[in-house]
Amino acid sequence: MRITGGSWLGTQIDVPSGLDVRPTPDKVRQAIFNSLGTRVENARVLELFAGTGALSLESLSRGAVSALCIEKSDKHAKFIRDNTRRTGLAPGVIDARVQDAFTAIAQLAAEPRQFDLILADPPYGEKNVNRRSTSFAQRMLDDPNLPALLAPDGLLMLGHTKRDTLDLTAAWCESRLLKHGDTIIRFLQRASAAE
Repeated sequence: MRITGGSWLGTQIDVPSGLDVRPTPDKVRQAIFNSLGTRVENARVLELFAGTGALSLESLSRGAVSALCIEKSDKHAKFIRDNTRRTGLAPGVIDARVQDAFTAIAQLAAEPRQFDLILADPPYGEKNVNRRSTSFAQRMLDDPNLPALLAPDGLLMLGHTKRDTLDLTAAWCESRLLKHGDTIIRFLQRASAAE
């Protein structure tokens, strides 16, 4: 895997071997960031289910000012720290927190903290014909604390598999949808901000 744009274009991103992590593929990341365009510049980024930190590193390469990566696995968070060192970033620009994403959402909302971009490509859910999804992606949309983490004009980028049909709650308004193979990328705003 490599960074697909910005000042670190072509920089290698190391990933753990095996199936424990499903990194967002280069082509999908490139499509995401082409869609985001200048929204990334000077953005404060929160990456949930960060895995290798690829989305955060891509954001910083393209002009974001800071990134907070939330990753439950200490083993995977080590990859975030190692990949960050490769870029030569100043300390404090990117932070990797080893924590459950939903616990982190509640804590960050209580602080309160806000972000211009929240990036999440969680583990995929199962096919959910004739029943409501129980995937991590749906749980994020259902979490009452998540909208509070977005700055007023902020954007949530949420990845999920097309077999996982999600229900948007009243808190969210979809501004764009990308399809790339089995992956769907949704760009969402707080419903109050879209009015």
